[in-house]
Amino acid sequence: MSEAVPSGRRARALSEALTAAFAPEHLEVRDESHMHAVPKGAESHFRVVVVSSGFAGKSLVARHREVNAAAAEELRSGLHALAIEALTPEQWEARGGQAAKSPPCLGGSKAG
Repeated sequence: MSEAVPSGRRARALSEALTAAFAPEHLEVRDESHMHAVPKGAESHFRVVVVSSGFAGKSLVARHREVNAAAAEELRSGLHALAIEALTPEQWEARGGQAAKSPPCLGGSKAG
């Protein structure tokens, strides 16, 4: 499995939960809190890319529900936003192994 995980507590917890739930071929857990008007170190806004053969034949809604279920503890304990890319290995390969870019925050963005 290839993996990109930041070092914060919540990032590690998300990585562990998603790995246990999906045995992903590729996993990215990105803390995007710095792109929002939150205190430094808030770990409140994340983007995850989960590539798993377990998503084959499932709708996008079903995939997102499964990822949200795996992240339920973090969502209950202060995770404010979770952007999800849940892909099969074939979809990931067709994209050239590239995750989508996050748009700028429209509600209190720190970006100018």
